[in-house]
Amino acid sequence: MCTRNKQIGVTQAKQQLGVTLVELVVFMVIVSVALVGVLKVLDITNRGSVDPLVRKQALSIAESLLMEIEQQPFTYCDPDDANVSIATSTAACTNSQDKGGAALTGPTPASESRYSSTDPFDNVADYGGFAMPGGGCTGICGPGDTTPLTGLNAYTAAVTITRAGAAAPFATFPLDAVLKIGVRVTGPANTDVTLTGYRVRYAPNI
Repeated sequence: MCTRNKQIGVTQAKQQLGVTLVELVVFMVIVSVALVGVLKVLDITNRGSVDPLVRKQALSIAESLLMEIEQQPFTYCDPDDANVSIATSTAACTNSQDKGGAALTGPTPASESRYSSTDPFDNVADYGGFAMPGGGCTGICGPGDTTPLTGLNAYTAAVTITRAGAAAPFATFPLDAVLKIGVRVTGPANTDVTLTGYRVRYAPNI
């Protein structure tokens, strides 16, 4: 009697060895879901480690271009104008930088170029409507050079110049005495950086 029960127990134990098909399928589903989750985390981590570098590069381009513009003269007349040093209003200029109140969307005179060594941009207002690529540059270029900087072909830059006087916080200034400079740079991974600066004409001939 005892021997028979022992044999039955051994037989049942042998029958329970291994896994069923259902258990195997359930195991595979669980592992697959876990693996997808791990891969998703790795993907997010990988993109997160690259994005700051791309954004930092876009910010560097924007800062450099904004500084370049802000360091230009802000005069009534084009700096090459014969009356630039004596003009006390745009009426005294042959080439007024205010464009008669029209939108600031190009240099004055129109022949000026950021990349020219003989007739370059020489006033803040000249940069209105400026963009890279464009104007002979097929990427992001330095001033006076149409050779694209290496590794920056995926970036673009655009400048807007608008009058910002006669309104807060420059309400006490004439409309054309303050220029708002906007520099927008876009790049890979939907990177979009915009910097804003202001230039005030605090003396007629500077």
